[in-house]
Amino acid sequence: MARKQYSKSEKARIAIEAIKGQKTAAELSSEYGVHGTQINKWKKLLLDNAVELFNQKPDNSEQQHIEECDRLYKKVGQLQIEVDWLKKLSGSVT
Repeated sequence: MARKQYSKSEKARIAIEAIKGQKTAAELSSEYGVHGTQINKWKKLLLDNAVELFNQKPDNSEQQHIEECDRLYKKVGQLQIEVDWLKKLSGSVT
């Protein structure tokens, strides 16, 4: 019989429930079909690595995306002004 694979989100959810302490590991084990030892390992892993989540620098890709959008909007605005100017110029020549 193949072992059941749990997604990262399922592991995190079970570990968080274990940390809350509203249910015992045995209750969580019977509810999710996971051995109590495994639940305790996930709980310990979450607690040990929680500090690292706050030590990481924020992702700059979102800020770079915003800056790129601003730059492109400025360029579009500039080009629109040039098009309007050329239309006006060509209309006055004829």
